Amino acid sequence: MNITVVGAGYVGLVSAACFAEMGNTVTCIDVDLSRVAQLKLGVIPIYEPGLEPLVQSNVKDGRLHFDSVLAPAVALAEVVFIAVGTPPHEDGSADLRYVLAVASEIGRSIQQYTVIVNKSTVPVGTADKVKAIIKSELVRRGVEIAFDVVSNPEFLKEGTAIDDFMRPDRIVVGADSESAKEIMQALYAQFTRNHQRTIFMGVRDAEMTKYAANAMLATKISFMNEVANLCERMDVDVANVRLGIGADARIGYHFIWPGCGYGGSCFPKDVKALIRMSRDVGFEPKLLQAVESRNEAQKLRLFEKIEDYFGDVKGKTIAVWGLAFKPRTDDMREAPSVVLISALITAGATVKAYDPVAMKAARDEFPESYFESGDLRLVDGQYEALIDADALVLVTEWKPFRNPDFRAMKRLMTGSVIFDGRNQYDIPYVQREGFTYFGIGR
Repeated sequence: MNITVVGAGYVGLVSAACFAEMGNTVTCIDVDLSRVAQLKLGVIPIYEPGLEPLVQSNVKDGRLHFDSVLAPAVALAEVVFIAVGTPPHEDGSADLRYVLAVASEIGRSIQQYTVIVNKSTVPVGTADKVKAIIKSELVRRGVEIAFDVVSNPEFLKEGTAIDDFMRPDRIVVGADSESAKEIMQALYAQFTRNHQRTIFMGVRDAEMTKYAANAMLATKISFMNEVANLCERMDVDVANVRLGIGADARIGYHFIWPGCGYGGSCFPKDVKALIRMSRDVGFEPKLLQAVESRNEAQKLRLFEKIEDYFGDVKGKTIAVWGLAFKPRTDDMREAPSVVLISALITAGATVKAYDPVAMKAARDEFPESYFESGDLRLVDGQYEALIDADALVLVTEWKPFRNPDFRAMKRLMTGSVIFDGRNQYDIPYVQREGFTYFGIGR
């Protein structure tokens, strides 16, 4: 098929590359001229394992193209994916201006029957708005061209997005016409050859499905963090509790690791947006509000433990391992590390931090004043961060951090305390190596 993907961000770029890999002709559009120029050269603006060679090979083979001009690509496309950002407003609602602006340009550009697909995470009812805008543009042009608007939310996990797209556990398609269903079925057929995973439903149902899925996962995380905090006060090891409840197939082990809170581009934004949608229709989302509240508090839990241990962190040097919100990504959005480091510096501590891939993103995330004052130093290696440190804080559980050389760490550090924000370390072993250990719920 001839496909146009609007937006060369995380979702758009992964989608475009994977569709091209299956033989489709794909044009990926972005308004950022610098980004487009870099992509044409095979330079990828985000870190995602496997994405760079996938983009480069499909560009080389002529299946994947990048451009900044939408109209010619839309005119030729059978399917147009809208994959632009929907950043949150201050009240938590999704900002749809980019989605609606693209819809307007599509209405000015389509020349034949086209399926327009909302790939961006958008509130319930957005497809209706997109449809109305395209219709109004066609009326303004004085032409009648058939089209359908479909909801096809993404369920990509940062760090495994290529595998998630190529081997999906489900493909949710919200479509109201048989023509749109047939085209979407054909488009995804090569991704579901071994097992039918496409679930068709109403457009509004699909829009809600994405929010409900992310809110459920966020709920599991916040619930386990709530249990962990209770365990700390009752002399219970939450690691054993996790094993006990995870063995129940109705619960499972996924997303019940206690820790220092969830972050990233999806869970925080989508929970906030679902809360806002609820209030807009006169419903008070008590559970969702609790999920968000627990997560915000959990991001401060490591700082509270550090402050309780030292009494006063002023003048202390704290080593931080891990800056991205989770391993296998450089995404710093809503990362617990940002809350922790900001709190430490405000309290007078100096921070030395290291992350395998998120150093550039971290440089952009924190205020320049942190670096100018020397309060925050981004170092070149995990052991360099430990030199003369009074404490180590593990925030992101990258594999190189999981089984480090504790004896070398002891020699490098001034202090001998570890704050494990992801419960990665074996407590007896760490203690035998001479460290004081604090985990989450342990």
